Amino acid sequence: MNKSFPFKFTPMMLVLFSVGLALCGIGFGLTLWRFLNFLKNDIGNVYRWIEYVLLFFVSLFLAALIISMFCRSRYVLTEKYLILQFGFIKQKYDLKSICSVHLFKGMNKIAVYFDSFKTKYAVIVVKDVWYDEFIKSLIECNPKIGFSFSTPEEEEEYKNGK
Repeated sequence: MNKSFPFKFTPMMLVLFSVGLALCGIGFGLTLWRFLNFLKNDIGNVYRWIEYVLLFFVSLFLAALIISMFCRSRYVLTEKYLILQFGFIKQKYDLKSICSVHLFKGMNKIAVYFDSFKTKYAVIVVKDVWYDEFIKSLIECNPKIGFSFSTPEEEEEYKNGK
């Protein structure tokens, strides 16, 4: 069983991705313009060659990272692991290490806890309509996982009580 749940991006994250891609494009364009001017003059300067290679590399690497985050961010549930994939970055969690799952209905998030003290956790951000399927799939893989939820009112009371 391999189930995949795409990451739900907030509008702010989409704006940041767009700005980041625009800055990468501008950086690449400016570096190209400066490089073409450099080729007309002193091409024997080794440090300038290194500078341009690094600037081109950084622009392309950051653009590839942003595009991969946008296209390949998801949660994959296998029979043994919960894999959080955010672009090139992957984190694997053994399903046996998950103690409980909590659905925060007020914040619209799922927290997966890895200890009973609730100090080690991962926040799962998927579309609201996938909450039930994600939690059911997780519990099917490891029936020992506990499940709880809180209503928006309970979350507000807890926040105001502290």
